[in-house]
Amino acid sequence: MNDIPDRVPTPCPSCSPDLETVHEVLTTTEGGGTVTVRCSECGHVHKIQPEQEREVTLDVVVSQEGESFTANVTTPEDESIEVGDEFILETDEVLSTVRVTSLELDGQKRVDEADADEIETVWTREVDNVAVNVTVHPQDGSRNDSRSITVHVPGDYEFEVGSTEEFGDDEFKIDAFVVRKDASGYHRDRYEEGGDTVLAKDTKRVYAYDEQSSAWSAW
Repeated sequence: MNDIPDRVPTPCPSCSPDLETVHEVLTTTEGGGTVTVRCSECGHVHKIQPEQEREVTLDVVVSQEGESFTANVTTPEDESIEVGDEFILETDEVLSTVRVTSLELDGQKRVDEADADEIETVWTREVDNVAVNVTVHPQDGSRNDSRSITVHVPGDYEFEVGSTEEFGDDEFKIDAFVVRKDASGYHRDRYEEGGDTVLAKDTKRVYAYDEQSSAWSAW
């Protein structure tokens, strides 16, 4: 049940039966059923039955560093949810920002957008802190000796084509990046022009050149 505000718009049976006027809320019954209000125009006191917002509880699957867990959220039944939406998920175990990656309807049908009362499961991933895969090529351009590393950064960390990054023993210059399908605000999947930027939470993979040596050995 939503809290009743101090003032509500509603028709007044005394001075404005067909138009809403501002009313001061005087009292509410236990449980928020009937509300006693006073018209700000004529002072008439009467009772109203506020419209109740119906809510549904959704299962939310959260992907987090290769693992997943399930939680529940309550939302208005007519709330529209779509892939790319972000919201704060608060449970006894975790408080984090998650992004919708898929919506599952009855019959395991997957869609990109739906009203809450149609949804069986909301699939999400955590975006407060993320792991980004980086493919690092040797300076000589040889792709045979390329290697893959994973860097852990805040979701709002920004990567830029042409910039040099240093994580622990790894130092590399970004050559290009690929954007995730659930990211919004991007016009294409791959960016490789100097100055192009992407947030870590929107990044599928970064491609870069090693800044330390032209080759390396596993021994």
